[in-house]
Amino acid sequence: MLREDLQKALKEAMLAHDAATTGAVRLIIAGMKEKDVEARGKGAKEATEAELLSMMQTMVKQRNDSIKMYVDGNRQDLADKELAEIKVIERFMPKQLNDAETEAAIKAVIAETGAASMKDMGKVMGALKAKYAGQLDMGKANGIIKGLLG
Repeated sequence: MLREDLQKALKEAMLAHDAATTGAVRLIIAGMKEKDVEARGKGAKEATEAELLSMMQTMVKQRNDSIKMYVDGNRQDLADKELAEIKVIERFMPKQLNDAETEAAIKAVIAETGAASMKDMGKVMGALKAKYAGQLDMGKANGIIKGLLG
């Protein structure tokens, strides 16, 4: 589904002569192809949708970091370009969970996995990545899990 959406969006952006969207979608597709090559090395045909969503989430995080640096360096033009790319990437991602939903999801996964201490954190993180790929910030989830298990 995601792969077809990306190809369709690329064609539409090219036909509309939308250079910003075309460039951002091409970046996503290039990242997708890299993930597919990695997956073939592991014996799979192609990367899973969860892996692709995780990659896109990383792309958004990288662009947010770049925006901070550009704003600090008084380069608003570059910050605006990064922000436009973020908007394109987020079109293909599922709705992000808010703080309350994130905490509820983590509590549910802790209950499912039977996690009782910090030793079980890896099990909880793995289950979250599998179940909520692209929907929550794993860095933020990490802190919440530590608070609940610690």
